[in-house]
Amino acid sequence: MGELIQRWEHIQQRIHQACHRVGRDSNEVQVVAVTKYVDLETTQHVLDLGLDHIGESRVQDAIPKWNMLGQRGTWHYIGHLQRNKAKEVVGRFKYVHSLDRYSLAEEIERRNQLQQTKTSCFIQVNVSGEESKFGISPSELEDFSIEMANFSSIEVAGLMTMAPIVDKPEEVRPVFRELKNLQQKLQGLNHPRLSVPHLSMGMSQDFEIAIEEGATWIRLGSLLVGKGQRGG
Repeated sequence: MGELIQRWEHIQQRIHQACHRVGRDSNEVQVVAVTKYVDLETTQHVLDLGLDHIGESRVQDAIPKWNMLGQRGTWHYIGHLQRNKAKEVVGRFKYVHSLDRYSLAEEIERRNQLQQTKTSCFIQVNVSGEESKFGISPSELEDFSIEMANFSSIEVAGLMTMAPIVDKPEEVRPVFRELKNLQQKLQGLNHPRLSVPHLSMGMSQDFEIAIEEGATWIRLGSLLVGKGQRGG
């Protein structure tokens, strides 16, 4: 727990510094603690520390944690979501960061209607164009977003992207900058259900660049919960 506290204090300093460099208020930046590769006890410690937003990406691992800790914090599903797994996520996770298919939106809507609930979704955009990454292409975003706005129980919270893994974080700045540009284009439509206020971008290796380019949600795993963790 002591190491976790130290890591969190250091992360907060880096967030404040990144915001200061570009004249942003650090209160605009929220942290999703990515606990997908750690156990229940560590996830509980994260919540004990006051980090209220928990990110998971594998349904089979996330649900047992949620069953024990779901009444605490706000849960984010940050991984690629298969349609047949949506029934496990809807009603448990307030946020889904990986909406990238009409068929998935249909299933989320159906499950929301059955449970009389709503889900806040980030549209995942494959800005970098990497074949290994999920997400719609930037050219598809406007039409896809308008389709998503037609689902009554889905709130389009914003956009999400994952940058390439590179040696120098500065190299991914154009990816984050483009997601910000795409957000502004959508906002320019003045669609009542497409205010898309948030950008979910930036992980342990590049979150400061993401903050400088407008991230409002950053997803931190290894930097927060330990170097032995993969991803985040």
